[in-house]
Amino acid sequence: MNIQAAATPAATIDLVAIKSRQQAAWRSGDYAMIGATLQIVGETLCEAVDLRSNHRVLDVAAGNGNATLAAARRFADVVSTDYVGALLERGRERAEAEHLPVTFQEADAEALPFADASFDVVLSTFGVMFTPNQEQAVSEIVRVCRPGGKIGMANWTPQGFVGQMFKTIGKYVPPAPGTKSPMLWGDRTHLEELFGSKATVAAESRNFIFRYKSPEHWVEIFSSYYGPIVKAFAALEPEAREALRADLYALLDKYNVAEDGTLVIPGEYLEVVVTKRD
Repeated sequence: MNIQAAATPAATIDLVAIKSRQQAAWRSGDYAMIGATLQIVGETLCEAVDLRSNHRVLDVAAGNGNATLAAARRFADVVSTDYVGALLERGRERAEAEHLPVTFQEADAEALPFADASFDVVLSTFGVMFTPNQEQAVSEIVRVCRPGGKIGMANWTPQGFVGQMFKTIGKYVPPAPGTKSPMLWGDRTHLEELFGSKATVAAESRNFIFRYKSPEHWVEIFSSYYGPIVKAFAALEPEAREALRADLYALLDKYNVAEDGTLVIPGEYLEVVVTKRD
């Protein structure tokens, strides 16, 4: 997946159709099987924004609720949103299991159904970065955040393992022409351009460590549960499917730091704290 936007004029891009395909991809498989392993990212993000118990918090594109649960564990008033209801249901199950009070509401990150300045903190872990209309998504998360409030995000970087995974998938199932790569959200310069004068952007490079039984185990899990890979395999003819599988194994071999047959891969992401200007 090329980090640069294609040259297709914005007016010719059918964002509604793109979003529909994205929703179908995230509904396929069961992202919660993978998402739950990323819980530590939600915890560290809440620390990065200095989340307090008297904060009203919105988790955007919350998936199965990692940042949601982390904020609720800190006794904040949390609203968890996603445009895929099945993912919110998994978050709801987790919150109920921990007896955490959370409001769950199906909502599109590009059209948030909340009043201006409704929240002290807006969070998103590997979620809002996948919106097709990046400028609109930024406009919305800034709008619902109060002046002086914070927007915390965890975004995969283009040069990191996940960025290269999407680049590998893109060789076989190219992204829609004219769309911007979600990995741009992992580039600080791009984020500063997106937020412009509305906010100040601070960002640090961090790693989430993928830990699996083996490279084969990783491929089994991701090809069964991770929507974009599930959809990619389903769209390909057998020969291309095997070529993609081989390329994924090569990518795993490149990034795997384990030497005992298991899989341990540092996945670089950008931990972002945006402060809305007064």
